[in-house]
Amino acid sequence: MSDRAAVALDGYGTDAGPEIVVEGARLAAADGIPVRIFGPASLNAPVGVELDPTTDWIGNEAEPVAAVRSKPEASVVRGAAAVADGRCSALVSAGSTGATMTAALFAMKRAQGVHRPALAAQIPVPESDGPPLVFLDAGANTDVRPQHLIQFAFLGSAFCRAVQGVENPRIALLSVGEEQKKGRADVVEAHEALSGADGIRFIGNLEGRDLLSGAADVIVTDGFTGNVTLKTLEGTARAIANAVRAAARSGPIASAGGLLMRPALGGLRRSMDPNSVGGAILLGLRGVAVVAHGSSTPEGIANAVRLADRAVRERAVERTGELLAAAGATRDALREESSETAER
Repeated sequence: MSDRAAVALDGYGTDAGPEIVVEGARLAAADGIPVRIFGPASLNAPVGVELDPTTDWIGNEAEPVAAVRSKPEASVVRGAAAVADGRCSALVSAGSTGATMTAALFAMKRAQGVHRPALAAQIPVPESDGPPLVFLDAGANTDVRPQHLIQFAFLGSAFCRAVQGVENPRIALLSVGEEQKKGRADVVEAHEALSGADGIRFIGNLEGRDLLSGAADVIVTDGFTGNVTLKTLEGTARAIANAVRAAARSGPIASAGGLLMRPALGGLRRSMDPNSVGGAILLGLRGVAVVAHGSSTPEGIANAVRLADRAVRERAVERTGELLAAAGATRDALREESSETAER
């Protein structure tokens, strides 16, 4: 067993049941990552995996704040608490997104100067050898103000530098046009502020059609738009894959062509599979929390654990805080928030 603190894994997290979580934990443990599952006592923990038994959990239908407060023994709540008190290094859950984010926020607290943590998804860019696109917010904040978008931009930039190794990441706002005045009032105001901001490489607005063009390293939006966009991408990729598969089986000639194209299409399908990344990381906390897909396969769970472990080893939380402080983003955000509160 490694001397490193284990990654806390929600054993009740997937749609397919705890056995998927166990298999994912086994794959991650085979890479030398210690894992602790908070789940049913009946689970058979493989080598390199600890089991912390609990029978309580939080479902998708529950109201997150009330559930987290009323269920201290729930698997995701106990996992978050274990990270907060240092027994575990990071939290991973493929369960209720709202419950995971709430449990992580309550236990780990916001980083200094951060008033809205954001969920950052990493999206593979087809035909690119570089790191995935950092896309935030992917669902943590459905309603935002301009200062939140500004801070998301700095959070995404700092994460991209700290974990993905991009020296000077290109940051863009998702909008309905490239022009500075296009979009909702909060996007226009954020654009104006970011255009003159120090410590960030802001390149302006990008439209939805440019999301996977490779034009930006980080794309910022509100959580409602971000979540809808992500699910649209996933559904579109699945529909295209099914259409290509059906076309390749439509006749003898098509079948022969399909056989020739199978390696390339397989690689594209894998690159667009959410399981290839594992999950989205919650930025702006004092600890590491990763939200995986409820439909995750064992490989998806393993990749979520790998992402969490890499974030810990790369000191993502500490380095992001250092970069934010150096850029003055936390100070500016606090000043803007205080001013708005006073005006109200």
